[in-house]
Amino acid sequence: METNSHILVVDDEQDLCEILKFNLETEGYNVETANSAEEALEMGIEKSDLLLLDVMMGGMSGFALAKRLKENPLTAGIPIIFLTAKDTENDTVTGFNLGADDYISKPFSIREVMVRVRAVLRRTKEKEGVQPSNIVSYQGLVLNLDKKSVSIDGEDIPFTKTEFEILHLLLDERGRVFSRQELIDRIWPKDVLVLDRTVDVNITRLRKKIGRFSKCIVTRLGFGYYFDA
Repeated sequence: METNSHILVVDDEQDLCEILKFNLETEGYNVETANSAEEALEMGIEKSDLLLLDVMMGGMSGFALAKRLKENPLTAGIPIIFLTAKDTENDTVTGFNLGADDYISKPFSIREVMVRVRAVLRRTKEKEGVQPSNIVSYQGLVLNLDKKSVSIDGEDIPFTKTEFEILHLLLDERGRVFSRQELIDRIWPKDVLVLDRTVDVNITRLRKKIGRFSKCIVTRLGFGYYFDA
């Protein structure tokens, strides 16, 4: 049993949500429910370890919600099991193309759901801690090394090349204090004259851009800067 795993059930059938919630909690899971995709988006989905997601709902469909989640670095890795009365081959293919981990057709037995949930969580736990090599992140702060992009809570933030490289270095070696001279040696071209003040200015700009994470870039007086996670 994967106790303490957080599961979000999203289905417009309130009775079904309550039945799933009761049985999943009996198995030791932490469970929340939402009766629409729109409601689910207001609940902080990024903290979920698994979504049980209905396809056919009023308003935003389960497929539309899944697509949106997979496009957001904060939620892209959350496994999804689709729950639906539709069981045609095309719907199944659509679900898996959107990154679904499993697909259960209604009506289903509670026992079947429990087995599928355990299997998906087990696979997820086996992959836990393995972050894509092109991603460096801390909570909602995500650097994509291939795209040279920075996002905060899913929102892209414009960065200069120098700012990006400073943040990458500090985040990649978090906890290590870098002197101004070390930053100059690691970030700037060798044939460019860079003053300590230039480093300080870039750090100030960097802090402004990363918002709530600005406090993570700490000044160690007399030594330099480090990322405090």
